Amino acid sequence: MARLSTSILSLLFLLLLSASLTSSTPWHKKKRPTSLPIQDSFMQCLDANSEFTIPFASSFFTPNNASFATILQSTAQNLRYLLPEAPKPQFIFTPLYESHVQAAVICSKQLGIPMRVRSGGHDYEGMSYVAEIESPFVIVDLSKLRSIYVDINDNSAWVEAGATIGELYYRISQNSKTHGFPAGLCTSLGVGGHITGGAYGSMMRKYGLGADNVIDARIVDVHGRVLDRATMGEDLFWAIRGGGGGSFGVILAWKVKLVPVPATVTVFTVPKTLEQGATKILYKWQQVAPQLDEDLFIRVVIQAGSAGQKAQKTITTLYNALFLGDSQRLLQVMQQSFPELNLTKADCTETSWIKSVLYIAGYPLTTPPEVLLQGKSQFKNYFKAKSDFVREPIPETALEGLWERLLEEDSPLMIWNPYGGMMSKIPESEIPFPHRQGTLFKIQYLTTWQDGEKNMTKHMDWIRTLYNYMTPYVSMLPREAYVNYRDLDLGMNKKNGTSFIEASSWGVRYFKNNFNRLVKIKTKVDPDNFFRHEQSIPPLPLSGRKQGQFV
Repeated sequence: MARLSTSILSLLFLLLLSASLTSSTPWHKKKRPTSLPIQDSFMQCLDANSEFTIPFASSFFTPNNASFATILQSTAQNLRYLLPEAPKPQFIFTPLYESHVQAAVICSKQLGIPMRVRSGGHDYEGMSYVAEIESPFVIVDLSKLRSIYVDINDNSAWVEAGATIGELYYRISQNSKTHGFPAGLCTSLGVGGHITGGAYGSMMRKYGLGADNVIDARIVDVHGRVLDRATMGEDLFWAIRGGGGGSFGVILAWKVKLVPVPATVTVFTVPKTLEQGATKILYKWQQVAPQLDEDLFIRVVIQAGSAGQKAQKTITTLYNALFLGDSQRLLQVMQQSFPELNLTKADCTETSWIKSVLYIAGYPLTTPPEVLLQGKSQFKNYFKAKSDFVREPIPETALEGLWERLLEEDSPLMIWNPYGGMMSKIPESEIPFPHRQGTLFKIQYLTTWQDGEKNMTKHMDWIRTLYNYMTPYVSMLPREAYVNYRDLDLGMNKKNGTSFIEASSWGVRYFKNNFNRLVKIKTKVDPDNFFRHEQSIPPLPLSGRKQGQFV
């Protein structure tokens, strides 16, 4: 894909001179009929615009329904956004057919009622089921759209947006023991939203991201039309593969390219505490992990907890790995490239690819793969998360300062994911996800708690302080972030409109120079900013369009 010639700086200068920084029709000025309650108007509109009859009793849930709270909470992962004061939708609609989704878009637009779309509920800031910038709003929950069709002869699969990534893995494995798909490690992720942000996993160093392996898609656009790759065009197809969810349309389904996996793979988890030399080993990991054999993915899970007979609080680093091959070759690779870990044959378990999916997700190896069909989350907490990308090894002295800060918090968690391999070979502009060559690893920071609002401020302050501490050791200009780890600390849209300049504060961190092209495509396909949320891609204001910058 050609890189845009217009620089971010020139766009910012142009827009600073513009009198208007909002889209042509701010949503706070739009009117909706007031003669009927919102849900009645919406139901009538849905009925009139859907090709198939809608069973409202089992597809339409208002706060007066006994099952409303159950449906709302069903896939919501971050309990912070289920607190009583969190905004609640007017209703939840669970479509059964594509035409139901089309009708929902048409009616939301006609009636001026903003909609949020949820596939798996894993949005870190709850944007798929909570709207902080506008009220009222509705949720379109895609959990009933979850069919999967695997075509081994074509090395492909169609998967609907409401299916989980674990369901997709399971269906692939039922058709072939030597095919897989390189996407998320958490098996309850909804496929629809997961791939829109990139979708990394334990085969990323071999095959890239899930979004790198998408070959077609079906999407409902702002006009209520169902488009595939051919009818949406290459620009929109580019934007939805890594440009973040909720900005360009409603993903109905992805067609993904399957990748070869060996019949036997090897997994291991090796713990190292501070007392076992964790600092020096982790310093070495930073240097070797991105350079290892592409078949080997070793992430590091870092936790604070008690260890040893005296149960003293310490830092534990868990080296959690997948190797696309047998243990004999793995041991050779490790002895040559990372002998410091002291990996032994006893540490290694040979298994199938589908069993390795369960292992990496935290299930015991004896767990039957059918558990993936339940789509249940292993992680449901009150939490706050942030992310960073690292381009130079973090010095040992800085790691020691990091340990001190982790030991201050109740339940801190860091996950370091190695890059290199295929991730360094794919150009930054190939899809919107730009974190490629030169990236050593990605950091995910997490703090979790179980007592709701009681100590929430303490935990939020802690992770922000930790993030500030890490500033000198991570990427800069911009300080990059992963869009699927949404972080409203980076900024958010206002209630009365979307500013390009303000959106750049997070847009450039998530997408680097690709943010320009995303804005161009948004301006073309959704100029009135119908698909929006707290960190959606903005269209250019009319003043910017008149200057001929993008259209």
